[in-house]
Amino acid sequence: MVISSQLILRFALYYKYMRILVIEDEHKIARALKRALQQEKYAVDVSYDGDDGWAMAHTEPYDAMIIDRMVPGEYDGLQIVRELRKLSIHTPIILLTALGSVKDKTDGLDAGADDYLVKPFALEELLARVRALIRRPREQDATVLTVGDVSLDTVTFEVKRGDTVIALTQKEYALLEYLMRNPGRPLSKEMIISHVWDYDADILPNTVEVYIKYLRNKIDKKPFTPIIHTIRGFGYKVQA
Repeated sequence: MVISSQLILRFALYYKYMRILVIEDEHKIARALKRALQQEKYAVDVSYDGDDGWAMAHTEPYDAMIIDRMVPGEYDGLQIVRELRKLSIHTPIILLTALGSVKDKTDGLDAGADDYLVKPFALEELLARVRALIRRPREQDATVLTVGDVSLDTVTFEVKRGDTVIALTQKEYALLEYLMRNPGRPLSKEMIISHVWDYDADILPNTVEVYIKYLRNKIDKKPFTPIIHTIRGFGYKVQA
């Protein structure tokens, strides 16, 4: 089987734009985790206490979370996990802890965590577990996303409006895919930047506006009914 270099590049770029939340009160460990994850080309947000971490975890979209069980605050790690699952937020979660008994592990897994890692741990092992967890839900996702008569095939990277194939650049494709994975949901420019652009890219808010315009010129041009909508003062959403 021959895979074109363009397909390999676009596949790599797709997996580059993942956003991970780290909730860890030990600053040294948090910095090490952030640095290691960024080297793997993930975008990383860090919180050093449970209350701030909870606020981020249930209001922002993440592809995975790494949560220390003993973070200070009204919300500890276990409670954050429980509350997220009550809200039907199924983001993959790795729970970190210094508590390594069988009961401690089962308590974490029963709370809704997907994996459990006891400190101290090797960063290489954590990164491997993150990769495994991120792959797991995506293998269950539909391979073709649709909004109205727009379809996006995440395997072949083909985008169509009705029967018309639409050619997109890599960045346009990444932007459209992120929008279509969140149909009807308003997405701020900051959320779009964190998912579509690399963490070290020098991006300004008007860059998002520019790429939205590029997409509209290809996806929403007449006679099609627009699916990309501006939420004034906030960002954008796709909805048929």
